[in-house]
Amino acid sequence: MTAATGSRLQDLSRPECVALLAGSAVGRIAVTLAERTVILPINFAIVDGRILFRTGRGTKLAAATAGVEVAFEADGYAPDGSAGWSVLVRGHCTEVTDADELSRARAVPLDRWVTDGTGDDRFVVVTLTEISGRRFDTDDRTSASLSRARPWPT
Repeated sequence: MTAATGSRLQDLSRPECVALLAGSAVGRIAVTLAERTVILPINFAIVDGRILFRTGRGTKLAAATAGVEVAFEADGYAPDGSAGWSVLVRGHCTEVTDADELSRARAVPLDRWVTDGTGDDRFVVVTLTEISGRRFDTDDRTSASLSRARPWPT
């Protein structure tokens, strides 16, 4: 994907960023544990103003149980490269352990990125401590339709 010449770049407000995230399903989370940074894809949903995802044992769950700061990014684009957006989040992740919250999390139609067959699903939330976003486009009509589109072309 390449940006078209003459495209406009626009900073997005917090509500615009949250709305774009709410219309997305796939993002990437960056965590640093033991001086090693990894970026991992996740399926996610916005619930109660936080990022919710499902995971199993491993790096993401270790980050959640340690309560570390993470970075998260989701984006979308027009297949022809004429428009796109990106939202970046910094926040802390924690495992959902409260029984009421866990019950609500299980009701969200959300699959793990990879299922290992163990059924050991855990839920993690990321606070939206810092959030920023940008959009570029060459045409207002493209920008409006892009904000309603799924982030990944199918």
